Amino acid sequence: MTLDDLRFLYGYDQWATRKVLAAAGRLRKRDWPGETTIDRRNLGEILVHALGAHQRWRHGLSEVAGPYPQPERGPMLTVATLTAAWEVEWGKLDAWFATVDDALLAREDDGVPYWQALTHVVNHGTQHRSESAVLLTGAGKSPRVLDMIDYAMTIGKELDT
Repeated sequence: MTLDDLRFLYGYDQWATRKVLAAAGRLRKRDWPGETTIDRRNLGEILVHALGAHQRWRHGLSEVAGPYPQPERGPMLTVATLTAAWEVEWGKLDAWFATVDDALLAREDDGVPYWQALTHVVNHGTQHRSESAVLLTGAGKSPRVLDMIDYAMTIGKELDT
């Protein structure tokens, strides 16, 4: 796995998460955070957990000092606040990725190479976006296509212009 491969996966992760957050933003206020659950979490709880997990993995892998973020333990965020928190997280992730090299990707923690842990973070996000998409579609606000190939085709078109 190369650094460019990981940047592509994280680009996809951001693109797809933005689509889910945009769909959540189209919900009526009374439908947020939602009553229907998947594995005991409603839509809001799923999306806040996904943010918290992302933040904690970045903290751990980038060796940030201080306590791990736990947005799940605070009051429920609004969709706008959650979206803003994701934008901050992506900015921090982009800044960290600028410092990552092949040696770091090969480094291991508990026998797991960093590149595998980083890939896990994207895969974890895919699980929770899928759960969120089911709940959003049930509420009449589908995020529509979240396929990685659509992201790849979108990026390719952007590069051609």
